Amino acid sequence: MMPSIGGVARRWALASLFVVSSVNLACEDSGKKSAKEAQAHLDFLVKAAQRDVGEVRNGLPAGAQLLAPLFDEVAPELPAAANVREELLRVRSANDDLDSAKSTFFLVAGPDGSILRNNLETDEMAGKNLFEVYPEAKAARKTGYFEFDGSWDIARGVNGRPDAQWVAAASIMAADGKSESGLFVAGWSWSAYAYRLEMSLRSDILGSMEEGQKLPLLYVYVLVGDKSYGAPVAPVLNGQELLKLKPLEKLKGDQIYARPITIERREFGVAMRRVPELGQDVIIAVLRSET
Repeated sequence: MMPSIGGVARRWALASLFVVSSVNLACEDSGKKSAKEAQAHLDFLVKAAQRDVGEVRNGLPAGAQLLAPLFDEVAPELPAAANVREELLRVRSANDDLDSAKSTFFLVAGPDGSILRNNLETDEMAGKNLFEVYPEAKAARKTGYFEFDGSWDIARGVNGRPDAQWVAAASIMAADGKSESGLFVAGWSWSAYAYRLEMSLRSDILGSMEEGQKLPLLYVYVLVGDKSYGAPVAPVLNGQELLKLKPLEKLKGDQIYARPITIERREFGVAMRRVPELGQDVIIAVLRSET
């Protein structure tokens, strides 16, 4: 006896429902696995950030002391730009923390904030005023060492999208030990720093992979307030989706927020944590998807 058309239709419907349910469960399991793995990656990234900030906090004041003779020799005038760059390169190579620092630029400024020279071959920063391009530096300034953030187009690490920077400065003290001769400054763009963290994470994972394993799809973002910064090739949409989760409201202290998330029909796991060493409202986020 031939099955009825209605019976065949019901069986097809049940089979389709089973397939869809299986796919949904598989995606859900994949997202959960990715979230668990992302949470483990977060520990690596936070420790890396703490180490990177520590290098600047230790190295910059020490480097400022080494730069003092450059100013003392020509006081009350300011040193020539060519001499500043030469001394910048020497001081950085002489200090282990500065030599390994992840800063995308170093520069020397006069006591009024006028930039004399940076360490790069092509210098678009010279002649600008540090306190004008970074208004946040005015409020943060103090004799000794201080940190601030802001957005300066010249210091951007990516084209075609917004970028901003984390910056630190240390006083270069005059021979009398009481007045400032200048400032030793270092900083990195958030986009360039997200790229640095992402590459470090990939390298760490590759080093522990067994033969035949596939490298997961990975993105690292730095969330600063209501802005998201990723590597130059990281999708902007991913960062926007992370901000929609309102992580600043969810995360307190060293809490970790991890969960599956779907972005453009792809299952990811996300893990996020505040990193106060980078700033009051700075979060590192890692996205992972199994391949």
